[in-house]
Amino acid sequence: MLCGNRRCAHNVKGSTAVRFCENVGKALLTEVGIAVPKGVVVSTASAAADATTKLGPTAIKALVPTGRRGKAGAVRLVSDPAEAAIAVEAILGMRIDGYQVSELLVEQQVPVSQELYAAVVNHASSGGPLMLFSACGGMDVEQALEASPEAVVKCVASVGHGLEPDTVRKAIGDLLPEDCVDAVAQSLLRLYDLYLNTDAEIIEINPLAITTLGAVVALDCKLAVDDAALPRQQSLARLAATEPSTSLEAAAAAAGLKFIELEGDIGILANGAGLTMTTMDAVEVFGGKPANFLEIGGEAYRSADVATALLLRKPGLKSIVVNFCGAFARCDVMAAGVIETWKELEPEIPVFFSVLGTGDTRARSMIRRELGIKPFQDMDDAVRSAVEAAASRS
Repeated sequence: MLCGNRRCAHNVKGSTAVRFCENVGKALLTEVGIAVPKGVVVSTASAAADATTKLGPTAIKALVPTGRRGKAGAVRLVSDPAEAAIAVEAILGMRIDGYQVSELLVEQQVPVSQELYAAVVNHASSGGPLMLFSACGGMDVEQALEASPEAVVKCVASVGHGLEPDTVRKAIGDLLPEDCVDAVAQSLLRLYDLYLNTDAEIIEINPLAITTLGAVVALDCKLAVDDAALPRQQSLARLAATEPSTSLEAAAAAAGLKFIELEGDIGILANGAGLTMTTMDAVEVFGGKPANFLEIGGEAYRSADVATALLLRKPGLKSIVVNFCGAFARCDVMAAGVIETWKELEPEIPVFFSVLGTGDTRARSMIRRELGIKPFQDMDDAVRSAVEAAASRS
């Protein structure tokens, strides 16, 4: 939940998260009663200067849906209109995690007494929501929490019953001054409600500030929503950030496929997002680095030929894992698509198949006959072989 890099293997577009910029998240926080600083979105230095004239000392922030903006120099505190204009000129046009800055948030500075961390995320172990809270917040929260993991309070929530106010107060009570507990707990409960109402995968406030006057104010907001929920979140979907795409990613999207280029050298083609992510995990476990996320889930399983052609255009591949598990999708149909493209393009990259499920007997027979390759029934064997082949070609 603390990873702001869009190229992190478990934080890619293929993982079904649609992300939003800070101003969108803060507008939603306001709707549920969580205070945020006064601010305005600008795209020019003169507009930032005008806003600072009205608001007083401000924070100038790049509006891109990713973390570590402060460390990239894309969050700056200014005290007057002239400084605001200089800050905007420096930040506009920056590239952060692939996003180019075209808009900025100019926000009134808030006198902070303490910075906190708060989030609600999908919890894999329980299959439900998990609330996270720490009295350590701010730009270096990741390092602080890695050094002291016990500083994070975790509350597993029941989807049916939600979070009880007394449970939240008790969980955070020892971390805060007594006179702040109720106000912070109320903010956490409202954050949980927003998580549910937006079908969020994660909603995070860092920092959640206690001001010198004792108010609780959200100084930032990170929001990512499950893309499967977008049909019932249509008004919110229109506000989603546009993801930067490589030419291959754009071509895949045009073909109805989810494809993310990563920095490794082992190509991956699988059917279904979960199986694809599992295959990526296995590559890393056996010492390799995934070159991509590419899945042909749903009716897209009939597009294995197109997916294979796109994957083979990825530079720097040293081996490929094709991992098919037939249920709704038929292994023989997917294999036929791969075989067709492979025979047409005749690549010299070693490829390792794992095939199991509906149509697997025919699929394995086709692969042996047409490509002269013996498929594996066990995914680990295919992945291990691909990692070893990639290493031998280094």
